[in-house]
Amino acid sequence: MRPVAAMLLVLAALTACAGERPPPGRPATYSPEASVTVTGEPAETKPPGRGELRFEEIARLEQPVAFAVRKGDDRLYVAEQTGRLRTSGGDTVIDLSREVSGGNEQGLLGVAFHPSGRWVYLDWTDAQGDTHVTEWAFDGARATGRRDVLTQDQPYANHNGGQLAFGPDGHLYIALGDGGSAGDPHGNGQSLKTWLGKILRIDPRGGRPYKVPEDNPFTGKEGAKPEIWAYGLRNPWRFSFDRDTGDLWIGDVGQNAWEEVDHQPAGSRGGENYGWNAREGKARHRGAKSREMVDPAIVYSLDEGGNCSVIAGYVYRGKKIPWLRGRFLYGDFCAGWIKAAPADRLPDATEVGKVEQLSSFGEGPDGELYALSLQGRLYRIEPG
Repeated sequence: MRPVAAMLLVLAALTACAGERPPPGRPATYSPEASVTVTGEPAETKPPGRGELRFEEIARLEQPVAFAVRKGDDRLYVAEQTGRLRTSGGDTVIDLSREVSGGNEQGLLGVAFHPSGRWVYLDWTDAQGDTHVTEWAFDGARATGRRDVLTQDQPYANHNGGQLAFGPDGHLYIALGDGGSAGDPHGNGQSLKTWLGKILRIDPRGGRPYKVPEDNPFTGKEGAKPEIWAYGLRNPWRFSFDRDTGDLWIGDVGQNAWEEVDHQPAGSRGGENYGWNAREGKARHRGAKSREMVDPAIVYSLDEGGNCSVIAGYVYRGKKIPWLRGRFLYGDFCAGWIKAAPADRLPDATEVGKVEQLSSFGEGPDGELYALSLQGRLYRIEPG
């Protein structure tokens, strides 16, 4: 069994690796009041109906870390780090609990459904700590025909990434961290010879085991992995696509100084270099900034307020909360705050709530948003 204390540090440990600073403080102890605390702008300056959100608990699970929906299916699907894919009603769809590794940043880490709804994909680490992206056929009742689409050896136990998502183009995007340890000792983030420290883009149904899209930025480039879509990432724990614009938002967990959110506009041909390990945030880390490196859209300091690990969310496109439309939600695992920033005025972020041990966000088929807590809660985000 996994040590409980270690599991509660799963995302805080994304920044606390060998040779790095420990996570600030200890994990918060759960209390019902704390888990739904809502904060916002001071009441005397906050416009009525704006600046606050309410978090309604709709399910309790075991260490939920990822969220997905399926075409034509009104159930919500949640990946538990301990190895099970479950519905919000508690039904188990796939159980890898006897196969996943149990390190702080290992286990079942990501889930995505094919746009058709006929296949489901999981990102998980095996007993040796290596990454698998695995496919099952799914008819709404049973998952069958298991096959590995992609595997990646992991040199260390941390920085596994784990996010999976199908983009507006119908291709599968896969997040992989730099391979772990501290400071990217193998230089994976800047190397095009490895998938580590990258977001990949593949067509999992176009071939065996998959097809590389012909318009990937490094297709045909000697010495470069053709699956690579973007690089220079340390640990892209969560990313999302704006359902209206197609923009890509990437939360990249920092090391000792800065957390960052990277932005790739719709229409990009890919190939962006987000700077790690030459840069951390907008600051120098182990090298000078080159012209092709793209600065993050959002940065915040690890020296303030117990921050430790950025959790990227979504641009809100639902209807329940009119003032939130067009705002990008993101949060921090240790500090627990959630902020909303206008997608066109990112520095104008406002704190809109708190969820202890925030592990991920989710987006429903109607554009409404959800928040996951490693303590086991799945929340639907409601107007305050």
